[in-house]
Amino acid sequence: MSAAELRESAERGYAAFGQGDAEAAMANIADSIQWVVGGDSSVSRVYSGKDEVMGFWGRLLEVGFSTNPSEFLADGNRVVVLSTVSVAGESRDVADVLTYDGDGNLTRFQSFGGEDLLNQAFPK
Repeated sequence: MSAAELRESAERGYAAFGQGDAEAAMANIADSIQWVVGGDSSVSRVYSGKDEVMGFWGRLLEVGFSTNPSEFLADGNRVVVLSTVSVAGESRDVADVLTYDGDGNLTRFQSFGGEDLLNQAFPK
């Protein structure tokens, strides 16, 4: 898939997540996804596979997590999403790095910024 097609896929995924449509948000996620959650919280680790990612998403929704993407930048097999995330009424600007395979499936997700919000919402 082209970088433009990957950007469109990312846009659809974020829109679906924002609407609470987990099935549509998972549509182009590889079964072997590696979802990296940084920080020093009880949810900080690498989630492997769709089931673990869905479980993590459920935990996020419990604390009122939301994301508001403002820009999607695509090059090669990566899309960088500039976004504002909110947890429990506090917001931070973040950069999400999405890596796709040759079939257009998301294989790795990692967010940079906002770890302090997760640390507060999910203390160790």
